[in-house]
Amino acid sequence: MALATGCARTPPEQALREAVAAMAEAAEARDSDALASHLADDFAGPDGMDRERLRRYLAVIWLRNREVGVTLGPLDVELMGDRAKVGFTAATRGGEGLFPDSARVYQVETGWRLEGGEWKLISADWR
Repeated sequence: MALATGCARTPPEQALREAVAAMAEAAEARDSDALASHLADDFAGPDGMDRERLRRYLAVIWLRNREVGVTLGPLDVELMGDRAKVGFTAATRGGEGLFPDSARVYQVETGWRLEGGEWKLISADWR
């Protein structure tokens, strides 16, 4: 019985990959609650961005673009006990119709912490 329970838990690297993918899907779906569910309470982004500023930043992007897309490049996952770093490229696109009006590629570096069995995003930087 104990073995079956232990095997049911998602391995840390897979759980992190799933969390990053879920955040990208939430961004495309314009679901700030789903996206924010992956953020730690003490999340810190570029230029002092906190959880609420990130939500406002995304709201502006969603208001400017009827269609939003995110394509992630390969994820580089580095585990350090209950902490992790995940780096990747993210291609973003936005616009009013079928073809994007804008597109950018970012190099993203993120920091994660295991909280209550779930990985939470504690930091992010993109350039």
